[in-house]
Amino acid sequence: MSEAEMRKQVLDAIANNSFCALATASAANRPHVVGVMYVTVDNVLYVGVDDSSIKARNIRQNPHVAVCIPLPQAPGIPPFCVQFQATAELHAPRDPAVASLIEDGRLAAITGHGVLDDPGTLIVRITPGRRVATYGVGLSLEEVMRDPLNASRSVTLC
Repeated sequence: MSEAEMRKQVLDAIANNSFCALATASAANRPHVVGVMYVTVDNVLYVGVDDSSIKARNIRQNPHVAVCIPLPQAPGIPPFCVQFQATAELHAPRDPAVASLIEDGRLAAITGHGVLDDPGTLIVRITPGRRVATYGVGLSLEEVMRDPLNASRSVTLC
């Protein structure tokens, strides 16, 4: 598979899913990981958080995050996945960086449940780094089961 085909598969996997594990770390490098719902717009992930959450506190202290998106294949089989380092930014819903996306309904999957009624809601903008690591992406389930130690790949996004 060419680099361009792999890049397209990775970007499609990110865009066509809505759940990931988001890892943050405090200024003292204390890690915290939590599952979150996300939506993508132009290859950037958006997540709604509460201003008082550990996620928000950690991002304020350290904008470097990591994301792991599971890609379930079949019951009883470990999921394939896409994982990457990223930079996170916190935005108030009326901040111009996210307000037009909210108004256009592009963030409805994370804002359509009344979360914007909470004055403590923030939107996290997560920009993936240059390299994305994968497990199983671009391979058949049979290939992964036959040689699981060689199912990892890496792709450059830009």
